[in-house]
Amino acid sequence: MTSIDIALNRLTFGRPFSDTLFDSKDLSSWLEDQLHPDHDNDPEYIKRMQSLRLPIKYQEAKDWQAVDEVRPLQWINSSIDELWRLNNSNKSVASQEKNRPRIEVSAVTLLKAVYSRWQLQEIICDFWHNHFNVNAADQNVGMALPVYDRDVIRTHCFGNFKAMLEAVATSPAMLWYLNNRSSRAGAPNENYAREFFELHTMGRDAYLNGIYNHWKDVPGATEGRPKGYIDQDVYEAARAFTGWTIEDGGNLGGGQLLPRTGKFTYVESWHDNYQKRILGNDIDPYQPPMADGRKVISLAATHAATAYFLAKKLCIRLVSDSPPESLITAVAKVWVDAQNKPDQIAHVIRYIVMSKEFSESKDAKIKRPLELVASYIRAIGIEFTPSEGLLGEMSNAGQSLFSWPTPTGHPDLSSQWLGPNAMRRRWTLIAGLTDNWWGTGMFDALAPFGNDKITASEFVNYWLARLYNAPASQLMPMLLNTAKLSPNSLMKNPGTARHLVAWAAMSPEFQLR
Repeated sequence: MTSIDIALNRLTFGRPFSDTLFDSKDLSSWLEDQLHPDHDNDPEYIKRMQSLRLPIKYQEAKDWQAVDEVRPLQWINSSIDELWRLNNSNKSVASQEKNRPRIEVSAVTLLKAVYSRWQLQEIICDFWHNHFNVNAADQNVGMALPVYDRDVIRTHCFGNFKAMLEAVATSPAMLWYLNNRSSRAGAPNENYAREFFELHTMGRDAYLNGIYNHWKDVPGATEGRPKGYIDQDVYEAARAFTGWTIEDGGNLGGGQLLPRTGKFTYVESWHDNYQKRILGNDIDPYQPPMADGRKVISLAATHAATAYFLAKKLCIRLVSDSPPESLITAVAKVWVDAQNKPDQIAHVIRYIVMSKEFSESKDAKIKRPLELVASYIRAIGIEFTPSEGLLGEMSNAGQSLFSWPTPTGHPDLSSQWLGPNAMRRRWTLIAGLTDNWWGTGMFDALAPFGNDKITASEFVNYWLARLYNAPASQLMPMLLNTAKLSPNSLMKNPGTARHLVAWAAMSPEFQLR
């Protein structure tokens, strides 16, 4: 397997039906293009996004008429104040309307995974959505999801991590999800501060409270460079982020209310202005607005533990479940060396992809349901339309797009996706796409041959090459035997033809990337 073949499996959502992905470029040239996406130059995705229609249906109630219609996308490019009108306290809105922004982002995510020219961005955005997970099944989070996806994750996916951290910290979706919108002096909420250290930056391995319970005891703390963090750092960081909230109509006191726009805002009267000590660094009292929180972001973003934690997570995502320690260490160094560059994350991704370890990492990861669905659609070339039925079955298979309930995000280790029920659900996804159970597109497996007569062996060889980029000859006799076909019998039955392709995609080999 060449490095380009590995890249097709690992840096994209699979080989497209028409093999034009690399356009005769070598891997390095293709990678540079992908790291600098031109979103206006994505004609196939743009065409399909503009024509996408999604159904919405609900019964009549006291405050609204019944709805049963098919609509174009209406929220995907909206601002937060436009989206937040769905949360108008003066007018009841059907829950299906409030869910609509999340459904639209989920559908567009599927559409981009299948059709976007900028495949690496889709892979990396999927990574960051899991790293900075929010549960958009909560309608208040879901209403902010189009902005979170567009202005936070996609804008910063190849950029500078510190800038990305601040964008996340000030995003309405995260402020609502981890409760920092209600955090204020005298009653700081620790949810966001704890996940900030444990999941977003330094990682659980850097939590040293089981060993040290006073900041001075942590190695390096007295020099302002502690080896890790303890609960005191979490408590102090929570104080630093007080007053970072959203305009949700909350009571400011004295008869004043916040506007109801959903936008980020800083409320000075809610901020704890007294001195703090975080990661061995003193913060003087009465700093300028937001300075305390920004100091925490800077300290964590540039910490050695953060470099190692993110290097390891990216290597696990792009290389294998158990990447070599030498690679993680080298990637962490690139992370630190590029920490002041606007394209820090791109530098890190480039190093991983061009590494020897990446080029030798064949079949090292299991496809998660999104990857399985997109790679199968790209291989068989159906005219694909996303649907809520497909999204529901992906959730049954273990991947709830933008609805994972805990801040950890979806697991990224193969063992999480290989149980008996998980495999049955994966087969269901393939079967349902093949036979159009969810209205996602008709599949004619005989179409590539036109009116030509084709034998069973020729048919299977063609589709094995499409699915695997090489004839998987060991599957040939098993597939033909299952279909009760001889190698030289002519393929005539469209249903049998479809199911032969589906069975080939249900094999263990197609589950790997």
